[in-house]
Amino acid sequence: MADLTLFSFNAGTTALHDLDVRVKTGLVCMLSMTLFFAGFFACLICFLALYPLIRSQGLTLLHLILRLKGFLLLLIIMAAARAVTVPGEPVFSILDVEITRQGLAQGTLVAARFFLVMVIGMLFAVTTRPADLKSAAQWFLAPVPFIPEKRVGLMISLFLRFFPLILAQAGQTADAVNARCGSFRKNPVRRIRSLTLPLLKKTVMAADHLSLAMTARCYSENRTDPAFNPGGKERIFLIAGAGLCLGMVLLSRESVRMIFW
Repeated sequence: MADLTLFSFNAGTTALHDLDVRVKTGLVCMLSMTLFFAGFFACLICFLALYPLIRSQGLTLLHLILRLKGFLLLLIIMAAARAVTVPGEPVFSILDVEITRQGLAQGTLVAARFFLVMVIGMLFAVTTRPADLKSAAQWFLAPVPFIPEKRVGLMISLFLRFFPLILAQAGQTADAVNARCGSFRKNPVRRIRSLTLPLLKKTVMAADHLSLAMTARCYSENRTDPAFNPGGKERIFLIAGAGLCLGMVLLSRESVRMIFW
């Protein structure tokens, strides 16, 4: 099973790995924008369409839920907040706090949309090399005036490479703080400070070392980037993605009407 994480590439030979990064970027944007006003049935259709791609990365639904448990907890809190703040027909009340049917429906729908967007982002990140994403960003930004596309592409590539390292460093710092009984501090400000200040210091030092290493190797923005290597299935994915988005829009006409009218 692939070690699927939020922002790290895993080598593979699946259809998503061989797909042109420009096509993948376009499909991610299309699906994310369509999910903005998707209804329940449209979200279900989208998940059923994505599930074979999830399975192709060696993951089951249970593994996906376990890997996203922190994010799912945030979605549950978000749905619960909607359930108690949206007015409507009360379902039941707890300590004079009413939970409405409309709030439960809206909260569940919003959570489903965010969950699908997260899954799409994970599939994109795990099947796309940072160097390919850098080239795609430069290709999309090249026609835009007054934007240094090569510099922006480099920033995106460095961010994708640094983010997993920052998360790993945060885990190590938290373990070090807990080993020194820092978790028993009652003052939340001091607990946060004992974690964030060392993490910020190590992150800045790592960025400084990387900058010195790039300077020592005479790194320049004007360099030959790797050529795009389409896998041959781009047209199939584009047609399938456009059809999926169109079907989701047709299934969510009520949501579209509520947003624009």
